[in-house]
Amino acid sequence: MTERDQLCMSIADTIKTYEGEIKATPEHVDKWASQFTKATQLDFLREVDHVMKECFVTKDDVMKFLTMLVTNKDLTGGDPKSYWAKANFLKIQKNGKSQKEMLALFDSALQSALGLKLKDCGGGRDYIYLDDILFTGGRVATDLRDWIANAAPGQAHVNVILMAFHTSGQYWQGQKQLPQAARDAKKQITFRWWRCAEIENQKNRKDVSGVLWPAVVPNVKAVQEYVAAEKKNPLVLRVPGGPVGVFTSEQGRQLLESELLIAGVKILSQVNNPKAFIRPLGCGPFGVGFGATYVTYRNCPNNCPLALWWGKLEGTSGALDWYPLLPRKTYGHFDWDDIDF
Repeated sequence: MTERDQLCMSIADTIKTYEGEIKATPEHVDKWASQFTKATQLDFLREVDHVMKECFVTKDDVMKFLTMLVTNKDLTGGDPKSYWAKANFLKIQKNGKSQKEMLALFDSALQSALGLKLKDCGGGRDYIYLDDILFTGGRVATDLRDWIANAAPGQAHVNVILMAFHTSGQYWQGQKQLPQAARDAKKQITFRWWRCAEIENQKNRKDVSGVLWPAVVPNVKAVQEYVAAEKKNPLVLRVPGGPVGVFTSEQGRQLLESELLIAGVKILSQVNNPKAFIRPLGCGPFGVGFGATYVTYRNCPNNCPLALWWGKLEGTSGALDWYPLLPRKTYGHFDWDDIDF
């Protein structure tokens, strides 16, 4: 067995629980990898293998997080049964199903540890907004702003509980948008954010960021032209040498950034008048894209590079002529029907 075969097998094993419409086989991974620069495919697969092991969140990972959450002393004050019995669980997510599933899993963890059921909890001052990973934070903000304006009591404390958040999204929503929404509604609502991990992606901390943030622009004409054309929110290059984070090395990181950027520009070149937020390294407001690396077993965020999730598994042509590793499940506000092909 060649090293390429071993890497494809390893990646397939990491993503085997992904709930998208794929068969996570070595052949599936190899077909996806064959679309990248031929000379660097082996090194590319080595880096993808490493990063996927770091960043693919399984259902078991979620259950471990929720099980620990049940007895978190800082949150529950050392009396978890009393705390959760009075907690009000928000079920207000408008798009997607991650919150619904997180609450169902937490219900199981709560019953197992304390004999409590979510449906029997409530009545206290604390409200719980539970979800998996925050990227831009737009979904959390939309859900909570509507709740604050219409359903929230005059006084409340909201615990926003996540497995992880990206610092830019948390800062913008947590420090700006949600407190302002409470003030606009003339309600006394406080917020506290809980997480296991923070992923740095603020622009003023780009050099120590934990996302895909290019340090160089590949010497590929189409990529150079794409980067030069963005005037409103241009790419500001990362200065190399920061923390390695989820990558094997600075060299491995730059290879991943380069290959995914080249592929993303190629994908977008087939789209007529692509929306501004659809960028090569993932949907986002600036630079060449958000650059997310984290994927859950439920879905691949559109904030991840296009080359991970774009396209169709069956043969096609035009804008969808790309074979995805982790095809997305969509839920309305961003679907193929929204793209001008």
